Amino acid sequence: MAATVTLEPAGRCRWDEPVRIAVRGLAPGQPVTLRASLRDENDALFRAHARYCADAHGQLDLERAPALGGSFTGLEPMGLLWALESEKPLLRLVKRDVQTPFAVELEVLDGHDPEAGGLLGRAVQERDFLAPGMRREPVRSGRVRATLFLPPGTGPFPGILDLFGSGGGLCEYRASLLAGHGFAVLALAYFRFEDLPEYLNNVCLEYFEEAVDFMLQHPKVKRPSVGLLGFSKGGDLCLSMASFLKGITATVVINACVANTIAPLHYKDMIIPNLSSDPGKYKITESGLLNLVDIWNDPLEKSNHRSLIPLEEAQGPFLFIVGMDDYGWKSEFYAQIASERLQAHGKDRPQIIYYPGTGHCIDPPYFPLCRASVHSVLGHPVFYGGEPKAHSRAQVDAWQQIQTFFHKHLNGKKSVKPSKL
Repeated sequence: MAATVTLEPAGRCRWDEPVRIAVRGLAPGQPVTLRASLRDENDALFRAHARYCADAHGQLDLERAPALGGSFTGLEPMGLLWALESEKPLLRLVKRDVQTPFAVELEVLDGHDPEAGGLLGRAVQERDFLAPGMRREPVRSGRVRATLFLPPGTGPFPGILDLFGSGGGLCEYRASLLAGHGFAVLALAYFRFEDLPEYLNNVCLEYFEEAVDFMLQHPKVKRPSVGLLGFSKGGDLCLSMASFLKGITATVVINACVANTIAPLHYKDMIIPNLSSDPGKYKITESGLLNLVDIWNDPLEKSNHRSLIPLEEAQGPFLFIVGMDDYGWKSEFYAQIASERLQAHGKDRPQIIYYPGTGHCIDPPYFPLCRASVHSVLGHPVFYGGEPKAHSRAQVDAWQQIQTFFHKHLNGKKSVKPSKL
């Protein structure tokens, strides 16, 4: 091979770490194509490519050289990761087994696609989800079904419960990465996992209260309170937990509704009905995808008031992460309702961060955007919105904002290392 591909860090790093990609040994001004690929746990292939030209010294540094075309254009040092796209349509890149890394292969080809020539250089980087020394502990305590991630060290560590949305199951990748930044994180399943209910017909808040108690009784978790991180349906569950349960200091929700959704919520003698919807209001995009953004009824209408979550009863602050191109539901509208409701009750406004061009599924950094995928419950392709470049920038910044918020309110730290954005 004529060229040398260098990666910093070399060999292996966390998935949410940026990597510096450079190529040496090229001819001055030589046109090349860089190609990235990885296979997920089901052997599905994800690829991205971009065209570049070497500098006058025959070198190429993606932190200084703009892409001239391909999967993206412009100065995008991490573009070869966030632009990865599945060869199969409607397939989203996720990580189910966090105990194994993703192997990302980088290749340098002579010339520009589609007429690129021979292979000039190659490198492989393993991007993992468990920091060295981190402990991963499956939790089967009472009714709680979860996985606890503990950072290395003696602790105790600020605790966070992490909930995903209406796809169900147990998702660990966000919790494992967040634990790498000094938190004890419980990835909590609440349906469609082991002996938990298969469907969200009725939800009992006592289950989540048991999970909070588990964390507060754990010797590695800092007391007297924990934080909550929830996405989509998991977000409105976190808002309900913060409003009704004790021991919660800080709550972050990603594209969440301020009303209880999908199924009635039970707690002791109380029932919060789910926000009504009109499935007949769905639309079909030109690509044949379901657009569900208009099926949810307005929670401010009198007939839906009982579904609203009493955020004013919460003891700690809120952070709302809002994708302004969210087609899952009207996240921007719901965040404004939350702000107005809290102010009306004399409470501090929530922190709201709006991200233009960002769709429903805001993952940790460098997970490529999937505008649409087959929903595991509906069994039909659903449109989620978002533009890849804007979505990637939002992921990087939101990940930093989430850490800063939790460190401030759970750990007493004013800030963490700032984002480059």
